[in-house]
Amino acid sequence: MSTEADAGRTIGSVLVAGRGEIARRVFRTCRELGVATVAVHSDADADAPHAREADAAVSLPGDAPADTYLRGDLIVAAALAAGADAVHPGYGFLSENAGFARAVLEAGLVWIGPPPEAIEAMASKTRAKELMDRAGVPLLAPVRPGEAREEDLPLLVKAAAGGGGRGMRIVRELAALEDEVRAASAEAAAAFGDGEVFTEPYVERGRHVEVQVLADGHGTVWALGTRDCSLQRRHQKVIEEAPAPHLTGEQRAGLHGAAERAARAVGYRGAGTVEFLLAPDGRAYFLEMNTRLQVEHPVTECVYGLDLVALQLRIAEGAPLPAAQPPEPQGHAVEARLYAEDPARQWRPQTGRVHRLEVPGGPGVRLDAGVAGGDEVTVHYDPMLAKVIAWAPTRAEAVRKLAHALERAHIHGPATNRDLLVRSLRHPDFASGRLDTGFYDRHLTHLCQEPPDGERRLRAAAFAAALADAEARRTAARTVSGRLGGWRNLPSGPQTKCYRAEPGGAELEVRYRPARGGPPLAEDLSGVRALRVAADRVELEVDGVRHRFDVAAYPDGPDGPGGGEERARVFVDSPLGAYAFTVLPRFPDPRDRTEPGSLLARMPGTVVRLADRLAAGDAVTAGQPLLWLEAMKMEHRVTAPADGVLRELRVTAGQRVEVGAVLAVVASEEQGRTGGAEPPASPATDEGAGA
Repeated sequence: MSTEADAGRTIGSVLVAGRGEIARRVFRTCRELGVATVAVHSDADADAPHAREADAAVSLPGDAPADTYLRGDLIVAAALAAGADAVHPGYGFLSENAGFARAVLEAGLVWIGPPPEAIEAMASKTRAKELMDRAGVPLLAPVRPGEAREEDLPLLVKAAAGGGGRGMRIVRELAALEDEVRAASAEAAAAFGDGEVFTEPYVERGRHVEVQVLADGHGTVWALGTRDCSLQRRHQKVIEEAPAPHLTGEQRAGLHGAAERAARAVGYRGAGTVEFLLAPDGRAYFLEMNTRLQVEHPVTECVYGLDLVALQLRIAEGAPLPAAQPPEPQGHAVEARLYAEDPARQWRPQTGRVHRLEVPGGPGVRLDAGVAGGDEVTVHYDPMLAKVIAWAPTRAEAVRKLAHALERAHIHGPATNRDLLVRSLRHPDFASGRLDTGFYDRHLTHLCQEPPDGERRLRAAAFAAALADAEARRTAARTVSGRLGGWRNLPSGPQTKCYRAEPGGAELEVRYRPARGGPPLAEDLSGVRALRVAADRVELEVDGVRHRFDVAAYPDGPDGPGGGEERARVFVDSPLGAYAFTVLPRFPDPRDRTEPGSLLARMPGTVVRLADRLAAGDAVTAGQPLLWLEAMKMEHRVTAPADGVLRELRVTAGQRVEVGAVLAVVASEEQGRTGGAEPPASPATDEGAGA
């Protein structure tokens, strides 16, 4: 936070040292307060929403975070060049870097964050635990890897620095501990420049519960209730809510007290979060303190009726909190993180253009988005598109409202986790508040499955897409040659349209026959008939019930824009579900074929390491790791698709690869015995440790 010399200093212009959703979030409050805004952006983000919306923007040449958003010297220089008074760190990147905070203060700027000393005290999880132990905050006792015994299992290996699941491993067998510690250390060193890791007991079915704190420079500390963030994938949060359900008054008071002691122990100022692991027996243990604003802060804002960013600025200007105690909480709020990813395929991140992102609003629904229609999701940054938040007087109402908003959203672009979010919110365990960090370990397979009538819904959506496409073509024809007439005395033959459903890759053939005096009829969908057909909307009667299908087509393929008409992507939205299709050409291009047995990179990235002692000609088993590819802040493990022989390894550690690059070639065991034809090329398998 600002120094004593800054007390009473009025902030007139703020630079946000970040990008995407959090930059836009801070700018929104600044505009409401009459504060000017400055953005920084990489080359990849030159036309990103946060760069477009700011009053001024400064370029950070390059694309990689290490060259741009992690360059504190460039960001400070940008603030000075743009005439900013203060720097807001956002979250991620340099938001918890004490050296950056000091550089901002030394440049004569106001730092809208905690004192550098507080950041430093909490930067290392091992040192933070020692400090919290002295402050009387409950902890899990660490276990030295060399002294671990069978009765200590399972264990959790964690990076001392950083967060987001990097450098984290669950160990269930003592024999694997040494290798997992080494792997976690290597990942932590690559991600944070610090390879220190520690080991502690892993609590099965624990809950991730945290407390939002806010402290001024006048001795007041607010504990703004609890949040439950137990639904996580790869140790990253997916759904968060406030207050945490099913806590006793004693538990809440204990968590609030421990969070306040943690904040006072480091002389904290500003907004921060103290995170706890709540064991099944009800005991809470300190995990870490995030010395910044959290991604999930909107649920606290909704429940307490506060603007945490406005309060951050107020405290940075030297003002006290408005009262000795925070306001009373009201109602319940739930937030879902919308990611460009495919949960059914090990949460594989997706890239491409976002054509449309619209979430129905209304009272109690909030959208904090990092992208807008026309923006690109690139490989350089986290794939989170937006956060959708719902508030209501009760938890059940808030959950229902959020699920409905997500279900009715129009999200056209890369594959997302939207369906998973809706199904998670409606799962009986979530609905009843039975939450823990193993939720997706137990339920992911079921949550990724289509409903029992999923195939019928999919085919109805594809039929609607085909009808809309035919109507669009007829409309276009009527503007030119259609005016010349086209009457014929013969019945029309069946029309065929081929699609590939995305994600998943299931290929569908839609056959329908134009009918005189009415909409076309489907030849392979009993109980489904068209009522009205337009180029952007089709009404179908499905088993006697009328449904509206909104249809939108965009001339780009799954690998990016420019694929041409035959590679168009079509999005169909209806109460029966949202579906995306790629139009398949009638005659496949032989140039699209890849060498059989190839493992392909599904996204641009960097090969961070290869499997030890593995070379061409070696036998491999199904699921055996061959190499690790880092992309979009995640590490993806590429594995052998079947038992066989590694014919070729085409990449080296540190090599940058593009979409579709051949990483390795594996011949299956069966092919080796028979000498027969090899299977088609397989995509790289993402099974890696989290980001």
